[in-house]
Amino acid sequence: MAPNARLDHRNPLVFDTHELGRRPGALQRLTRTIDAPRDLGIQGVIGVPEGAPVEIELRLESVMEGVLVTGTARAQAEGECVRCLEPVELELEADFQELFTYPDADDRGRVIAEPGDDAEDDEDRFFLEDGLFDLEPLLRDAVVLALPMQPVCQDDCAGLCSECGARLTDNPDHHHDAVDIRWAALQGLAGSLEPGEKDEMSGGALPSAHADEKQEK
Repeated sequence: MAPNARLDHRNPLVFDTHELGRRPGALQRLTRTIDAPRDLGIQGVIGVPEGAPVEIELRLESVMEGVLVTGTARAQAEGECVRCLEPVELELEADFQELFTYPDADDRGRVIAEPGDDAEDDEDRFFLEDGLFDLEPLLRDAVVLALPMQPVCQDDCAGLCSECGARLTDNPDHHHDAVDIRWAALQGLAGSLEPGEKDEMSGGALPSAHADEKQEK
């Protein structure tokens, strides 16, 4: 990720590494609780509600190339079961590690990233800016990887009835009598007839028809 202009140190997801200096091996541990930013998770599936508390633990280690950031984020995620659509809540714990590299600077102090052999290499790198780094992109990636793509309320959730939408876990014996579509039209017609008409359809007219045939013979 190429360096962005002017990170705001007041942003709770922006961290300062000046105390480390550029002494390889120097360590710093930080704990911070922040309000979850918008759309933290898998959009439309499950995620941490905006404004919910997210506890972040960081270990900052100075290395030759920059600062190695190792951490864990903890929060409560919310979504809905993909099988029965009931609300789902789970405790999220997302681990991450990334190297934020020192950018080169010209004689005016302007940040200039060293171009790699491939332009795409620079896009995948994270940079320090005036000793600051933005944790948000790293946090978002870690949260998405830690969340289930298809959350369920319980491992053996039976889902919903395809006929009426009833939750099958609440009623394991729930079922519907199967109707042969070839007879469905006749059943509907029979239900609309009067009792006498039903008798005729059931074969009441057939004996007289046979009698007439015998008389003709």
